[in-house]
Amino acid sequence: MTQSDVTDTKTRILDAAEHLFTEHGFAATSIRRITAEAGVPLAMVSYHFGSKKGLIEAVYARALGQRDTSRVGYLDRLEAQAGGAPISVEVLVEAFITSALRLTRKGNISGAVFKQMIGRAFYEPGAGVEDFFPAEYAEAVERYKRAFMRALPALAEADVVWRMYFFVGMVAYAMAGKDVMRMTETYALDEAGNPEAMLRRMLPFIVAGFKAPSGDPALAGAGRLADLRA
Repeated sequence: MTQSDVTDTKTRILDAAEHLFTEHGFAATSIRRITAEAGVPLAMVSYHFGSKKGLIEAVYARALGQRDTSRVGYLDRLEAQAGGAPISVEVLVEAFITSALRLTRKGNISGAVFKQMIGRAFYEPGAGVEDFFPAEYAEAVERYKRAFMRALPALAEADVVWRMYFFVGMVAYAMAGKDVMRMTETYALDEAGNPEAMLRRMLPFIVAGFKAPSGDPALAGAGRLADLRA
């Protein structure tokens, strides 16, 4: 088998897996079904990817690689412009959202397919990428954490980390294109299917959340929380 044959086989498997995982989910898509669509022997998945989990990770690595050549490039530029001064919370939140939106706009697969893939990764049980995303984004998460801590010196590190956790969850939800709850029978959220519009509407809400006083009962608000539990 030539190198060209190897590359072609891997590409066909990845293309088939990407399509089937997006359409049917991870649990409902068997290796046999993937190789049948790709037109390759069953053993080729094990040969090239080791396991179904390895194949899932390879699908995401390819999709993210097409879109995100520098996960902290925007932050690098902002820090250079700041000249050592802290970057504001507003600018950091917008930078993160802008970077997230880039993922839905670039690459060889469509933005709609990519959003579905992101949604399945975060919301489908047993997606198989529990270790992949933390490893892929460890540097970016750490860099943003340090930047937020500089912007919010009154908050403990744990507060900043929790707020980033909520923030990332909201962004992932919006990117996944999930339907949002109708507020009334007559008031539909017309922008619910538009991740960019949803994320822009999130901006002031997220900034306010980051700037809120500490939610740690040991630091602030313990009395109010106790009253609610009573």
